[in-house]
Amino acid sequence: LATMSAFGSSSTNKSIAQTDCLVPSAGGDGVSSLVWSPTANFLVSTNWDGGVRCWEVQEQNGQVRALPKAQVNHEQNTAVLDSAFSSDGTTVFTGGTDRAVRMWQLSGAAPPNGVSQQIGVHDAPVKCVQFLPRSNLIVSGGWDRKLKFWDARSPNPAGVLDMPERVYTMDVRDDLMVVGTANRNIIAYDVSGQPREHARKESPLKYQSRCIACFPDRTGFAVGSIEGRVAIHYLQKVQGKDSFAFKCHRQDTNVYSVNAICFHNQFGTFATVGSDGVVNFWDKDNKQRLKGFQPIQRPVSCANFNAKGDLFAYASSYDWFKGSTFHTPTTANEIFVHYVPEDEIKPKGKKGMKSR
Repeated sequence: LATMSAFGSSSTNKSIAQTDCLVPSAGGDGVSSLVWSPTANFLVSTNWDGGVRCWEVQEQNGQVRALPKAQVNHEQNTAVLDSAFSSDGTTVFTGGTDRAVRMWQLSGAAPPNGVSQQIGVHDAPVKCVQFLPRSNLIVSGGWDRKLKFWDARSPNPAGVLDMPERVYTMDVRDDLMVVGTANRNIIAYDVSGQPREHARKESPLKYQSRCIACFPDRTGFAVGSIEGRVAIHYLQKVQGKDSFAFKCHRQDTNVYSVNAICFHNQFGTFATVGSDGVVNFWDKDNKQRLKGFQPIQRPVSCANFNAKGDLFAYASSYDWFKGSTFHTPTTANEIFVHYVPEDEIKPKGKKGMKSR
C-alpha cells in the first residue's frame, strides 16, 4: 500500500481503477449514502448539500457510464444522511437533519419546489432509513433514541421502539434487522411480522460502531468500528463457523474508520471502505482478503454493490474524521462506479487471515 500521511492517503489516485466511471453531478458536499435499485441499475446518492440524486448506470463489456436522471432535495437543503429503495425499485426513502423521513417516487411527477414528500418525523436528526420487504413498512432510526415504523399512506407511525441510545447504523436483509447505537449496543430483530427482538448484545469491538451489514444468508452480521476493525458475528450456530474480528484500514501507527461494509448478494463476500481511502474485498468464510485496491486521494465515505454484483459504487468524499480543520470545500466530492469481474469478488478457497 502507498504510504499514508497524517491525513488520509498521500496517493494521487482518484479512483481504485483507471477505467472506473466518474459519475457526473455528484453534488456540492459530502456523500452520505449510496444505494442501488433492487430491480435495475439505478443508483441513488444522498448528500450533505440536501440533495437526493439518481443516475441510470449502463454497462457493456466492462465499460460503464452513468446518466443523470433526476434530483430532489430535503427542506432548506438540510443534510440527507441515509437512503433506501422499496423492493419494487419504484420509490426511494430518505432521512436527514431536518428530522423528516421522506419519500420520492422515481416515476412520478417532480414534487413541489423539488422537495420530496414527508411521510414521517423524529424529534432529532434521522440517521438511518431502511425498507422492510415483508411488511412494506419503512423503518427509521434517529438520534432521538427511537426506531419508528411508517406506512407511507399514514402520517402516524405504525410502531415505535425505544432504543438504549442514539441510532448510528442499521441494516435489513429480508426478515433480519440489525441496529447499532451509541455506547456500542447492537440489537437484532426478526421483522417477518411484528418486529420481535431476537438478540441484544454489546459490540464485540471496543470502539464506536460505524457501520453494520447483515449476511446475505441472514445467519449473522458484520460490524465495523471507528478503530479500523471489523467483527463477523453469527446470530445462529453455523457448522464449522465461529464469530471473529480482524484489523483493517490501518497503515503503520495510523488507524482509520471503517465507513461502510457491503455484501455481495451472489457470493456472500463483502467490501469494506475506510477513511484511509482504501477499498478491500473480503471472504469471511475462508478468512481472507480477496482484493486490496491502492488507496485513493480522499476518504471513501460510503459504497454499495448493485443487485447483480457486477457494479460497485463508492464515494470519494471527506467524512469529517479529522474535523473541520481538514475540510476543503473547494475539493470535489466524487462518486465512481467500478466494474467488478468475478475473479475480484468470488471466493478463492481456504487460505486464512489472523483473527485479532
